[in-house]
Amino acid sequence: MAPPISKIVYVEDEPDIQAIAQMALESIGGFQVILCSCGREALEVIPEEKPDLILMDVMMPELDGPSTLKALKGMPECASIPIAFMTAKVQKSEIAEFVGLGAIGVISKPFDPMTLSDEVRSLWAKAHDGTATDA
Repeated sequence: MAPPISKIVYVEDEPDIQAIAQMALESIGGFQVILCSCGREALEVIPEEKPDLILMDVMMPELDGPSTLKALKGMPECASIPIAFMTAKVQKSEIAEFVGLGAIGVISKPFDPMTLSDEVRSLWAKAHDGTATDA
């Protein structure tokens, strides 16, 4: 059985999407959400915050999601934190590529704010039972 999840870092460069996801995850899911607006910010914040889970956009300026994931996996204090992508890039080959990089799965955009917390919990559970894929 998966341990409880409470703190999430969400890395997203679009303020409107940030706001909707944060509201959905906090008010519906009961999670504590820390926002980062780019990969570089995430690399500074995540080692300090030590979240249970990282949700990350794929397409971001400067340092995209896959590059940020690789950098985090190379940091000993962050390497074991599960990372899931939230993206419109949800072709089977793209999902397989993200999982191959070390992501626990993918939540498709646009997402439903009412079910986002359930999707996060589903990925969390899959990550802890060894069957990580898309939600």
